[in-house]
Amino acid sequence: MPGPRRRWGGGLVLATVGALVAGCASMPDHGDVQPVDSSTRNDPRVRVFGVAPRDGARPIEVVDGFLEALTSEDRDYAVARKYLTEKASEDWHPGSGTTVLTDSALANPSRGTPPNEADDAERATSYTYVLTGKKVATVDDRLSYHPSDATYQETVRLVRTGKDKKEWRIDRPPTGVVLGKNDFQRLYWPVNKYYFAARGEAGRQPLVADPVYIRSWEDSVTQTVKAVLDGPSGWLGGVARSSFPDGVALRRGTTALVPDDDNRLTVPLDVNRGDVSAAECRKMATQLLYSLRDLASTSVKMVELRARKGSLCTLDEDEADAVVRQGGGKSGQPGQYYLDKDHRLVNFDDADDDGVPGGVPGPLGTGDQELRSAAVSRDEKYAAGVSLNGDRLFVSALAGTGELRFTGVRSKAADEKDRLSTPSWDGFGDLWVADTDPGNPRLMWVRKGSADPVEVKVAGLGEGDRIEAVRASSDGVRIALLVREGKQTTLRIGRVERVGEGEATKISIGGLRAAAPQLEEVTAMSWAGGSRLVVAGREEGGVRQLQYVLSDGSVPPKSTLPGLNGVTDIAAADDPSLPLIAHSSDGIVRLPAGMNWETVSKQGTGPFYPG
Repeated sequence: MPGPRRRWGGGLVLATVGALVAGCASMPDHGDVQPVDSSTRNDPRVRVFGVAPRDGARPIEVVDGFLEALTSEDRDYAVARKYLTEKASEDWHPGSGTTVLTDSALANPSRGTPPNEADDAERATSYTYVLTGKKVATVDDRLSYHPSDATYQETVRLVRTGKDKKEWRIDRPPTGVVLGKNDFQRLYWPVNKYYFAARGEAGRQPLVADPVYIRSWEDSVTQTVKAVLDGPSGWLGGVARSSFPDGVALRRGTTALVPDDDNRLTVPLDVNRGDVSAAECRKMATQLLYSLRDLASTSVKMVELRARKGSLCTLDEDEADAVVRQGGGKSGQPGQYYLDKDHRLVNFDDADDDGVPGGVPGPLGTGDQELRSAAVSRDEKYAAGVSLNGDRLFVSALAGTGELRFTGVRSKAADEKDRLSTPSWDGFGDLWVADTDPGNPRLMWVRKGSADPVEVKVAGLGEGDRIEAVRASSDGVRIALLVREGKQTTLRIGRVERVGEGEATKISIGGLRAAAPQLEEVTAMSWAGGSRLVVAGREEGGVRQLQYVLSDGSVPPKSTLPGLNGVTDIAAADDPSLPLIAHSSDGIVRLPAGMNWETVSKQGTGPFYPG
């Protein structure tokens, strides 16, 4: 539940609808894994409103009142502006960014400021305070989240105002908004906005999720539409693109977007009809529809884009899905796979009357080539497997007898545990694997699972760091890596940067960033949708835990997962309605939505979904 705030004292008012209900996550009374509820959002029926400064408020009251008002739910920070001079209110832009601290900012008198305000209030004409704290993150003007562990320090100045010069107001406020982590989690909500991969292949239009944080109490539909129009975040850079032409914005004067009774949203744009083709308009509408799906407050089923001289296009959800053709995936639900006690690749769906799955079609399901780990392509046409001793990577078709083909990827590590990782297929049908050999650590890429293997350079890895696990995203432009740094293993997300086409493609990994900075030891991970991952890890001095994290390094609401002992592998599907699957001390287990872990098989290892 939310922790206590540092200040109250007249700065905020709580308004509730019905009874206030607060609860804490339950903890298991045994085992080595504990669930952690990283979300500290207040009960959604509680709203917090700021209180204007009282007459004759002392400077420290004004500073504290302003900081408190930043945590209220006033549109355009109307109450917070009452603590500012008229000129400062005009110049202050809360949308320029948000600084998130571990707790509320502390206001300390700066050097030269009389320490006793009561005695010196009559003589002083200005006061300055230094706001300090420990940063958790910053949110930029495009609403993108950036983890940080830096020290926060910023100076605030107050001056006397009014006809009698008796009222203190802030004439130099902090940059943007400053608030504690608990308030940020109460006031802001993560939403995925979507763009198309900058490079694709014929017939395929993969969408890339770009997580942002919007203010939860304001018009979420309009905020999300504006965020999409702002374009991809800086981190996605050249790997994602928007279909909206440069400079396109909501039509001037549009204040709110509201779907009609048929869940149809009309979006008026400042754009000339001749500047947008029918095909591009459908892509624009697709980006908006997918982005609006994340909003619990609305159910937009159709989008119409309009220019000043008429409609540009109208698109419903089925038509948007047809535009995307995410590619690499098959119709229907994906299979669930694992390696049985005979080290064969098996499919849960192919179980016999006794519930025992048989081997998949092809040589990886016969047991002739025993496997340590495996992965199935997203279209479920091919499988890759690492030999039982971890030294070689094979590929085979999942149809007919097939042919077991050696990819050319081989590890020469002396110790079997330091050889090839579990392989992973991306959304373009390319295959990835890490060689964890301490003497020659490498990230390897096999185009279409059939070309000659290529060693991929990863910008941002330190000397001596090595990749221990790899999971490619379904959009093909991001990759999750477990990186061993000394005695720690951390989760990193990188951009997959491609140059050239087809067999001439050159590939590298850039923009490496921490995706679970609160965890010092991550032992297993999997993509769990557009921008979400599920991880098993441990905080410094803490116990192992299972939780969701976002690819930008933030922790979403409702990140808690039931505890599970001895987790070595965990996997999720892009569809959140499908259960998590894992390997633990209880064997192969599954977590259906709203339930607890259930054992599927006492034997077997490495359960996974395609990808």
